[in-house]
Parts: sequence; structure tokens; C-alpha cells
Amino acid sequence: MIDAVVFDLDGLLLDTEQLWDEVREELARERGGCWSERAQADMMGMSSPEWSRYMHDVVGVRESPDEIAEEVVRCMEAHYRERLPLISGAREAVELLAARWPLGLASSSNRPLIDLALELSGLVPFFAVTVSSEEVARGKPAPDVYLEAVRRLGVEPARAAAVEDSGNGIRSAHAAGLRVVAIPNAHFPPDEELLALADVVLDSLTDLTPGSVAP
Repeated sequence: MIDAVVFDLDGLLLDTEQLWDEVREELARERGGCWSERAQADMMGMSSPEWSRYMHDVVGVRESPDEIAEEVVRCMEAHYRERLPLISGAREAVELLAARWPLGLASSSNRPLIDLALELSGLVPFFAVTVSSEEVARGKPAPDVYLEAVRRLGVEPARAAAVEDSGNGIRSAHAAGLRVVAIPNAHFPPDEELLALADVVLDSLTDLTPGSVAP
């Protein structure tokens, strides 16, 4: 039995994984860093303290991690206000599941970006709780953000489902003990080994129905 559903945000409801990549790569090149093709994949799912430290220590951006995070968030906010990249079918999927279950959000995004995205999309009323990985000890693929989401929802992990798009997100939700519904990200799809951790794999948000979450 499923008593609650927890959504990811970036790459699932928002088409932003490549936007994060572009913003961080531009900052790295402007500030003396050495960007590599694997940097985006390495940082997917990391919390803000984790990826900003990675930008400083691995990519070689000279500013402090706090300064790096602040600049990246500022650029992302500007993009959101210009045009929020809401994925087709996102609103409909959220509304459909919210009619049956309380919803949570477990995101690696910074708190200001989560709140702005939900405000601009009009999705605020549908989420009972939202959690940023800034607010827990470890980002994805650690289970912390999902465990905190279900704690705030007041349900046991085994009685909740997660909807995820990335490999690290799937690993996080699986490690937390949730039922995992995977909708692979088109730009950075998880490999088959990670998809095997999911209980259900769907092609798109249009396939996300109560029946696919709790058959």
C-alpha cells in the first residue's frame, strides 16, 4: 500500500539538468576552472555544499564554495524568471497524483530555487512538504533527502513511492526504501544497472498514473 508520493524536481518536473550544466560550466571557464565532460554527471544529485565544494576542489574555481553556490543560484533564478523550463505534462501528473495522495518533493536544488520554481509553476498547493538536500546531511545518492521527506509526511518509507529521473536519484530513493518509479532523463539517462533498481520504468510523465505508482 502506498500512502504518499515524493517527486524529484530537476530533470523530472523541470528540464534543467543541462541548464545547471551550462551555468556551472560558464562560471568555471570565467573563474579559471578546468571543466571536464564528467563534471555534470559527477554533480547530479549532490547537495549545494557538495557540488560547490566539487567546483572549488575538483574543477578549480578560485572562489569559495559559498561564493560559487551564491553565483550559480543567482544565475539559475534569472533563467527561471525569464522562462521556467517546466516539462510538458508535469502539472497534469502532479495534479493527478495529488488527488489521491499527499505529495512531497525531495530535491537537490537550493531552497530558493525550489520555492521559486513551485511559485512560478503554480504547483505550491499540491505539495504538503518540500525538502532540499541543503537541509540534510548528505545529498543524493545518499537516502537522506527521501528519508526526511517521508518523515515530514508522516509515513514509513516502505509505504511511499518516489518518482525520479536520474541515476543518483534512483539510488537515493531505493536506499531509503521507497518504491521507485523511474522516468529516465532524456539528456542524462541512467544506465541499465541503475534502472534495474527501479520498481517501474516509464517513458514520460504522461505515463505517470495512480495505477503505475500503486498497481
